[in-house]
Amino acid sequence: MLDMDAVQSFVTALAIGALIGLEREKRKIDEQDESGMGLRTFILVALVGAVGGWLARSLEAPGYMLTALGAVTATIVAAYVMGGRGQVEAQGITTEVAAIAVCMLAGLTMLGHRELAIMLAVVAAAALAYKRSLQSMVEKVSWDDVFAGLRLAIATFVVLPLLPHGAIDPWGALKPYSLWLLVILISSLSLIGYVATIWLGHQKGAAVTGLAGGLVSSTAVTLSFSRQSRDADNRIPDFALASGILLAWGIMFVRVVVEVLVVNASLVPRLLIPFVAMGVTSGALAWLFAVRGGGQQATTTREVPLKNPFSLTEAIKFGAFFAVVLLVVKLVQQYFPGEGFYVVALLAGLTDVDAITLSMAEYGLSGDPDIAVTSIVIASLANTTVKAGMVAVLATTSLRRKILGGTGAIFAAGAIGVVLI
Repeated sequence: MLDMDAVQSFVTALAIGALIGLEREKRKIDEQDESGMGLRTFILVALVGAVGGWLARSLEAPGYMLTALGAVTATIVAAYVMGGRGQVEAQGITTEVAAIAVCMLAGLTMLGHRELAIMLAVVAAAALAYKRSLQSMVEKVSWDDVFAGLRLAIATFVVLPLLPHGAIDPWGALKPYSLWLLVILISSLSLIGYVATIWLGHQKGAAVTGLAGGLVSSTAVTLSFSRQSRDADNRIPDFALASGILLAWGIMFVRVVVEVLVVNASLVPRLLIPFVAMGVTSGALAWLFAVRGGGQQATTTREVPLKNPFSLTEAIKFGAFFAVVLLVVKLVQQYFPGEGFYVVALLAGLTDVDAITLSMAEYGLSGDPDIAVTSIVIASLANTTVKAGMVAVLATTSLRRKILGGTGAIFAAGAIGVVLI
């Protein structure tokens, strides 16, 4: 009888070949390269890999998969050399390497790892399709960014496993391994926005800059846009700048929910009420200002000065501040329970929301969840107040009125959300 599981695996393998082959075929047509491999070749390469994987699994003989891979590799190398593409002026071997990858992914599919093969194929196809965008992004990355990433990678993958899991203080608040792991979480979230900001650029306008920059630092976006509103050469309407600032604030609210989800998922249902209220309010006002501004969001904005979130120095600074907040929260829990957390949240939120968010999320695992949620809301509103103060001091009267009015609406939404918990 026909083995339907095998049929599904074969179809998946051929689809992987077609996916990457389609991109290569399109690239070949655009570059007018008649000698390159296209859609049909990649499908056949996937078929060879799939048959090799199927034989290796059915007969329990890995040699068949290795033979298929060797045959494909030898054929590609021979075609590369015979076609004269091994010369100095050759354009590269991306297509050839992609064909070998397709053969291996097809074999991986037949060996019982369809989901993993599909995921890797999509990543490979995206890397091929976004060639120009990736090259443009790399051009914008400085060596300082590269070195910062390498230093933090060393600290993460070399130092992290060596850190003790247990507490090192009398109160049981500071656990080096967990603390550094959460620092990595914050840096990773910021990295997404940092890469997006570099990739998209400030030329995309206030809305895009606010969305991407808000993942890294909504404070930096607020500060930059406030100063730009007073710039004599500024051509961005205040409506657009206000929209960008509020979008950055809205992203901060989303970021807080994600952080709590990672540390204490049970707290999220309570947290969603006030934070959805504040996030929706920010988004609605941002949309309203964008409409009032006549849709002039695509005008180039000033570049927002964002620091690399994977800088080891910045990570250590945040880790030290996070450790202090953890210790203070633990002391308050023992000696000043209840409303004492609100004071800590207010003071910590004036500087940074992430540290107090993670601290209260951990407290919520064993303490009162309502106090944890209220403290996180207070910290977020305190941080929003600081940013509103920046606008009040640095921005034009027009932008100041819009943002201060929006701040009031966000405060109202947060307060109502806390009452409804």
